[in-house]
Amino acid sequence: MAKGPRYNVPYRRRREAKTNYKARRILATSGKPRFVVRPSSRNIRIQLVESKVEGDYVLAQADSWELKKYGWLGGSKNTPSVYLLGLIAGHKALKKGIEEAYLDIGLNRPTRGARVFAAVKGARDAGLEIPCNGGVMPEPDRTEGVVISKYAGSMEDRYELEAKFSGYLRRGLRPQELPEHFGAVKTRIGEDLAS
Repeated sequence: MAKGPRYNVPYRRRREAKTNYKARRILATSGKPRFVVRPSSRNIRIQLVESKVEGDYVLAQADSWELKKYGWLGGSKNTPSVYLLGLIAGHKALKKGIEEAYLDIGLNRPTRGARVFAAVKGARDAGLEIPCNGGVMPEPDRTEGVVISKYAGSMEDRYELEAKFSGYLRRGLRPQELPEHFGAVKTRIGEDLAS
């Protein structure tokens, strides 16, 4: 370990790989809310956060469990569910008078087609302005669940299908029907939150 009078110990959250202070300072001083997407082990949380000197304030929030309110039977962390969460967060932000936000992905890598960008796509479809390159957004087949449906349809072994999609089947959704279910839930969200 480095020693001496010129050695500066990094901040604790930087040592724990939780915060990039350089990027955070740029986002915090921008004057616009941050669109924060954070996955956990069981769900996804999307928040619109405003930074003040005394701390961060959450202006709007959407969690994976909110999808159940609209009848969502699919997974809680896959690309279609994150898109729907972004749609919910976008509508909630517009109701609070927030029209523009900047994306905050934290220490995650900006990979093309990642779930973070599915959330951004959902929020942009709701009407929230988030500056983001359209080339990194996931394809419509991924956000609507067509890829998952095709994968489930290609499985010939019934036991393997039941093992991989046990959560879907337990909740009463055949994975091959995911695109139709996605469309129905998206319509319900639009009808409920757009008014």
